[in-house]
Amino acid sequence: MLMPRQAVPALSLPQVGGGTFDLAAESSPRGTVVCFYRGLHCPLCAKYLTEFESLVSEFTARGVGSIAISSDGAERGAKMKENIGAKNLRFAYDMSLAKAREWGLYISTSRGKTSIGIEEPALFAEPGLFLINPDNTLYYMSVQTMPFVRPHFRELLGAVDFAIEKSYPARGEYTGEV
Repeated sequence: MLMPRQAVPALSLPQVGGGTFDLAAESSPRGTVVCFYRGLHCPLCAKYLTEFESLVSEFTARGVGSIAISSDGAERGAKMKENIGAKNLRFAYDMSLAKAREWGLYISTSRGKTSIGIEEPALFAEPGLFLINPDNTLYYMSVQTMPFVRPHFRELLGAVDFAIEKSYPARGEYTGEV
């Protein structure tokens, strides 16, 4: 189980358009928002990532990097980026399901074609949203068992503003007796 203020698993993946995303090499002064999405087959992911894309520059202005990641391959990752018209949001692909599990993501099995007519992979990770500190420790996380009811990026942006203004620490770090 991932714990606030503790190191997150290593994460290094190829990026759509070339290069490698390596969380350990990120240089944003206030960390990185990592959004794990289900894949090209998910219409809710496309809508969600469109919202994320619209706010990337605001996260950047606050010193926070942004990336969207799935277990899709290169072609499907590139197609999702194209479908949402992403200009600023980075996309990484080929995340193994073992890596998804390390991050605490839930894994689902295929139910065939989705409402948009795209076949689900045999296995894929459900969504998760993480804010990782510059030292690669966990600040915030939310994971879902389904594609519904995800945190809003505008609210996360407000939380970043609050955390900056108040020097608010990551919460949920207590591991002692209860």
